[in-house]
Amino acid sequence: MTGMLTLSELKSAIDAGQIDTVIAAQIDMQGRLMGKRFQAEFFAENAHEETHSCNYLLATDMEMNTVDGYAATGWAAGYGDYVMKPDLATLRVVPWLEGTALVLCDVEDHHTHADVAHSPRAILRAQVARLKEMGFSAVMASELEFFVFKQSFEDAHEAGYRGLDPISPYNEDYHIFQTTKEEGLMRAIRTGLQGAGIPVENTKGEADAGQAEINVRYADALTMADRHVIIKNAVKEIAWAKGRAVSFMAKWSDKAAGNSSHVHQSLRTLDGEPIFFDKNAKYGMSAIMGHYMAGLLHHARALTFFLAPNVNSYKRFTAGTFAPTKAIWSMDNRTAGFRVCGANSEAVRVECRIGGGDINPYLTMAALIAAGIDGIEQKRELEAEFVGDAYGGGEVRQIPPTLREAIKTLEGSDMLREAFGNDVIEHYLHAARWEQSEFDRQVTDWEVARGFERS
Repeated sequence: MTGMLTLSELKSAIDAGQIDTVIAAQIDMQGRLMGKRFQAEFFAENAHEETHSCNYLLATDMEMNTVDGYAATGWAAGYGDYVMKPDLATLRVVPWLEGTALVLCDVEDHHTHADVAHSPRAILRAQVARLKEMGFSAVMASELEFFVFKQSFEDAHEAGYRGLDPISPYNEDYHIFQTTKEEGLMRAIRTGLQGAGIPVENTKGEADAGQAEINVRYADALTMADRHVIIKNAVKEIAWAKGRAVSFMAKWSDKAAGNSSHVHQSLRTLDGEPIFFDKNAKYGMSAIMGHYMAGLLHHARALTFFLAPNVNSYKRFTAGTFAPTKAIWSMDNRTAGFRVCGANSEAVRVECRIGGGDINPYLTMAALIAAGIDGIEQKRELEAEFVGDAYGGGEVRQIPPTLREAIKTLEGSDMLREAFGNDVIEHYLHAARWEQSEFDRQVTDWEVARGFERS
């Protein structure tokens, strides 16, 4: 049994003894699945309507610390409940877990049943709704890179995440022989995701030792974000079952390339016709595509936090590593922050190369859409394309090099405050400031090795 399920099909699978467990999961601020495992019979009878979760799940850091200072919740308010409302359109079989199905949930206020505005799915839904009012829909695809290690997660943790061995001893970008050695894991990932109703295109070796990439078919923005979080969770679970550790960290080692998550984006009419394509225009780029891209560029620095949410994210922005350092656009140029692909065809689109493997895809896609909408509404003019090596681009728009600078640019964004709501932006700014303050008080291995004896 594979693929997407209706509630009726789930009930039949339960009766047939094929499904005994249903995972109901919401998305947290870090883009992780958080929820409960239900006995399938109870889910089918009752919990498919709603269940509940502690509202601290949208107010914690990576370590699940209860961070003070959020307006939405806290100790003074008693950390009450949210409603988890299963979106049954996301109900699917999980082939890599025995007898298990999965459903993603929207997050609602416990009393009013209104969407919780700062929940990731609600943020993206709001921007999709804005596009719909304009007669548009967003089509997106996110690529995901990750490193695979010979050790298990347990072994990596026991070793303090030091001395890890990537599964390949050399750069395996596009290598078939090396990836054949990894096929036991990668085939399980491809077939598992395909069986979960996620149409997989391919896996491949990426640009460093032990690095892999997975690509799945494009979809509307919300569906693609849902696929993205399921893919990450699936890769981890399948790797764990195979005795391997994987990492989506933006930069797991200063000696290795970073993990990216490039996001391809275009617009269509509500009837599915491509809006970005104009056969009579240069590169086939329509006027609307030009305005959309101009919006991305105009607001690129302000939306960087939603592309690079952690201190570690900014370690990836290094010249000569295929990670961008400049927020400019260029034609089929992998040194640029925004790359135009599919020129002179109905597939013409813009690829944002700024995001790392640690993004929350709902926040990333929502921010990109909001910037694109602003470009269209304001009829912003697209600057001239950059030609050449963007790493040596000189006086051109820089991607913020640190989280500290990204916080400042987000603080000053009237566009994002209006698009997301001021309360939502302040919620995520609080998370960003906490991340920065937590890092600032740490003593790193680098500091100790450098200064223990010699300072």
